[in-house]
Amino acid sequence: MLPNLLVGLPTMLLCLILQVLFTFWSIRYYLRASDRIAATGARVQVRPLLFVMLILTAGNLLQITLWGCLFLALGEFTEFYEAVYHSGVNFASLGYGDIVMSKVWKLLGPLEAVNGVLMVGMSGAALVAVLQQLIKKQQEQRTRTD
Repeated sequence: MLPNLLVGLPTMLLCLILQVLFTFWSIRYYLRASDRIAATGARVQVRPLLFVMLILTAGNLLQITLWGCLFLALGEFTEFYEAVYHSGVNFASLGYGDIVMSKVWKLLGPLEAVNGVLMVGMSGAALVAVLQQLIKKQQEQRTRTD
């Protein structure tokens, strides 16, 4: 169990750092973009929101790939695709069970699942924050025109 924790916990920390970077970068982008298009309609303002969603999704995919590379480095898989697929199943907490790691590294699966739930939750929270900002701007525009 200890080797799994010694490998899994630093990987989780690296994922947290990546998630924070992608989240801050995407929210900063949204705030800059929404200031530039403040006078336009809601449909145009949704575009930056979509871009934020894509950035956050890319950050999650990068984390899935990171875990997949770890599984490759540990010798659990010989193919990159299989390692990343297994990682994605863990990260998303799907738990298909069609691929199982060896007993030595099996605990990394639940660690990645916990990590994935937390990181996807952070992505959801960031999207809600951006959506709240969009709603706030729409309300401000509506009160100015009334």
